[in-house]
Amino acid sequence: MDNLLSIVTFMPTLAALILAVFLRGNDEASQRNAKWVALIATTVTFLLSLFILAGFDTSETGFQFVEERDWVFGMKYRMGVDGISVLFVILNTALMPLVILSCWNVKDRTKEYMIAFLVLESLMTGVFCALDMVLFYVFYEGSLIPMFLIIGIWGGDRRVYAAFKFFLYTFFGSVFMLVGMVAMYIEVGTTCIGACGPETVGLLQHEFATGTFDILGVHVIGGMQTLLWLAFFISFAVKMPMWPVHTWLPDAHVQAPTGGSIVLAAVLLKLGGYGFLRFSLPMFPVGTKLMEPLVFWISAIAIVYTSLVALVQKDMKKVIAYSSVAHMGYATMGIFAANKQGVDGAIFQMLSHGFISGALFLCVGVVYDRMHTREISAYGGLINRMPAFALVFMFFTMANAGLPGTSGFVGEFLTLMGIFLDNTWVAFVASTGLILSAAYGLWLYRRVMLGDLIKESLKTIGDMNLREKAVFAPLVAITLVLGVYPALVTDVIGASVDALLADNDAALAEFMPELALAETDSH
Repeated sequence: MDNLLSIVTFMPTLAALILAVFLRGNDEASQRNAKWVALIATTVTFLLSLFILAGFDTSETGFQFVEERDWVFGMKYRMGVDGISVLFVILNTALMPLVILSCWNVKDRTKEYMIAFLVLESLMTGVFCALDMVLFYVFYEGSLIPMFLIIGIWGGDRRVYAAFKFFLYTFFGSVFMLVGMVAMYIEVGTTCIGACGPETVGLLQHEFATGTFDILGVHVIGGMQTLLWLAFFISFAVKMPMWPVHTWLPDAHVQAPTGGSIVLAAVLLKLGGYGFLRFSLPMFPVGTKLMEPLVFWISAIAIVYTSLVALVQKDMKKVIAYSSVAHMGYATMGIFAANKQGVDGAIFQMLSHGFISGALFLCVGVVYDRMHTREISAYGGLINRMPAFALVFMFFTMANAGLPGTSGFVGEFLTLMGIFLDNTWVAFVASTGLILSAAYGLWLYRRVMLGDLIKESLKTIGDMNLREKAVFAPLVAITLVLGVYPALVTDVIGASVDALLADNDAALAEFMPELALAETDSH
């Protein structure tokens, strides 16, 4: 099907426009119609995205389903997916119908709530498909707006503070990426107006600028590479988020509604990791190699520090939020290990974390809908009244801790293997996070689910209904399937990861001797 990527990307936005134009009022019928339109649109989008996966040739290393047309000011609207990005598209489209189902009890401005999620889905899909840097930036920054509204309008008591903190942190970081993109594009043109022939332009492009916004095949080599690497790194590090620029995430999670927390943890954080894979490794191989120790130790500190912080939290959402920072630490280490095991593990970890963390925030939402509090001290003994929920909560708690047989184990195992091949001390420090994740996960589960049912307010609480079970069922299934058959992911990403690492190694082999000479001269 022609333009399939564009159809999958913009179909949710089309549904949002239909809701905005044709649906009026906030009565019960209008609320119900808004939910059904959003659910149907996201489900159809997911089914169409499966055609992309079904038609994807896993043996090809290049981009497929490529679309290209003129856009504005000579820039291109260019879309495509490779083995890495196609699975993130599926992650996004697969989770969104479940998010809509989890929001079925929302009664405040329901139409606007659904519109925000539909637009957010389009923007996040666009990030994973964009092959032009400006187009990437538009989608990347645009995703801030609906999430800002979701937190700021439908969030908790401190929603405005959390929304502005989220927006300012991530927007400030992205400014550096924009400056880097502009610098990469204009340097050749500024230097060569009326003065340079084709050979000189080619040399300058080789040394610094690209003269294009095309993401494909761009390698920036020269004295500015490390600065450009830092510009992009700041943006993606804030988005993931990495320590110490992670402080916006716990506030955003605590104040966001359940659906917002699911999308934030499951997909939005992955935009940063995807950016590292799409920009940092292929475009700045020398800068990546130089800054590798910094990334390793920042990530290792994040794993240990945020896991310890999670142990002392009183809010269920904050425990899971700090857990997300720790698990993304494994992903960043795996990416910058720049070997097969590390990159495979990092991608697997991000995909797995998307399903597991989304399910954990959904677990919090189940009890919050009934008791309207996230304080851990307000619960205890729920297993006596909610046995089905207790089973699901235990399953995802153990998956989050890396239990063998679940997808959480595969991602962490591969990542640690890749890190160990590069730096054994970092791998040792990071491995302590496995113990700590089991500690805070089981601590949370014991306080909420086990023990006697003492509190009077909990004695009439009901177990999960059919809708909630229907939301959890596919999440349980995919976590188990990927845990016992990880080839479903590794076979798809294999050729693209191999090509990425081969290009990275070739660039280092060509330019690291120059770098080594420069370092010798500086001493």
